[in-house]
Amino acid sequence: MFSERSRSEGKSVAIVGAGLVGSLCSVILSKKGYSVTLYESRSDLRESGESAGRSINLALSERGRTALRLAGAEIETEIVDQAIPMYGRMLHSYTGEKTFVPYGKGDQCILSIDRRKLNETLLSKAERSNVTLKFLHKLTSLELDTGKMDFKLSDGSEVKDVADLVVGADGAYSAVRKCFMRKLRFNYSQEYIPHAYKELVMPSNPDGSYKMETNYLHIWPRHTFMLIALPNPDGTFTCTLFMPLDKFDTIDVDSEDDIIRFFESEFPDSVELFGRNELVTQYQTNPVSHLPSIKCFPYHSGSKAVIIGDAAHAMVPFYGQGMNAGFEDCTVLVGLLEKHLWNVGSALEEYSDTRYPDATAICDLAMYNYVEMRSHVLSTTFLMRKKVDGFLNWLMPRTFIPLYTMVAFTNIPYHTVVLRREWQDKVIGRCVWIFGLASVAGSVTIAAMIAKKLMT
Repeated sequence: MFSERSRSEGKSVAIVGAGLVGSLCSVILSKKGYSVTLYESRSDLRESGESAGRSINLALSERGRTALRLAGAEIETEIVDQAIPMYGRMLHSYTGEKTFVPYGKGDQCILSIDRRKLNETLLSKAERSNVTLKFLHKLTSLELDTGKMDFKLSDGSEVKDVADLVVGADGAYSAVRKCFMRKLRFNYSQEYIPHAYKELVMPSNPDGSYKMETNYLHIWPRHTFMLIALPNPDGTFTCTLFMPLDKFDTIDVDSEDDIIRFFESEFPDSVELFGRNELVTQYQTNPVSHLPSIKCFPYHSGSKAVIIGDAAHAMVPFYGQGMNAGFEDCTVLVGLLEKHLWNVGSALEEYSDTRYPDATAICDLAMYNYVEMRSHVLSTTFLMRKKVDGFLNWLMPRTFIPLYTMVAFTNIPYHTVVLRREWQDKVIGRCVWIFGLASVAGSVTIAAMIAKKLMT
């Protein structure tokens, strides 16, 4: 009798895109017995200063860690050791006052990790896992029914290759997805939101220590825009200013006074933390970048090709789930290949059907969370609802799980998370009213009893 691994041995997989998702997928599939080749249009980032994409810090959570464990417990340990835990949001007011809002309970945290270091670690792991790495190979064409590929090299020459399965993990501007778009009955939508971002770095103190509390995601919420900061191991913070494009246009980038005036008005405590000269230099030098949201369907073509990660569902970064969702794609894809005993066609068809609702759900949640981060967190109603959220979770931990906890600290499918959130929001609304009455009556016990009854 053949083992599940033997069914995959001898089968070739070409993964296009050696970013985070492609590199991890190559490790997992190689471990499962496939002969894997990883193609990348850029040079090896381990040997150059070339960026692997957007440099926004990444937040690693449970879905991503689950996929890393599938690649090997040692790789998860190595990556987690490079990360900094963040236990919640630290909100900065106009006056400099700070309010801590925890993500979960106890030691629940998400991990701030450097994108480049993570990519380098995964590439090195792929190399050690007998994955063939081919850099400076730009995909120019793909035959979806045969798996034949054409690549253009940096010197202008062309090479051909063929694989039993082609995995497109080549990002939001995917060449593999472009090949999908040439076939019939492929749905695709792209939306650029009217907000953009500019990245800044808050330097460390002269002794290398942090200028703010370390284990938090710092947020300066200002209703229609916000500044955030994530900690780095070297004592710096990677900061990102998210604003409507027309708001960016009101700031004269050539005027030092205009830049400082804006930050002193909106984020007064940040000016000293950055340093005036450093803040001006970075604001004038660093570009304003845009944020696309991409949805498409199906994610596969027959039994020869599939797209994962941003190639299938690029999302805005406000839930910190872009990488985690991409890593979860790897978990789901490999799980379905095993379920169907490496019958690739059946596995890919189920992958598209089951993964699409989840990818759509997290894309929508990411948009929702931007509004929450920049505006809702300023509301006393929001803070009270968070307390009720926590109380109900303490009262009934298996029945009531807060939205953020479901997204960041579980592997509950994203579309199920949305359905549960809709029901739980109704319960929270009732409980806020009940607890309001209870506080007047002085009986939280009665409120808890009524709340528990409402949940059943």
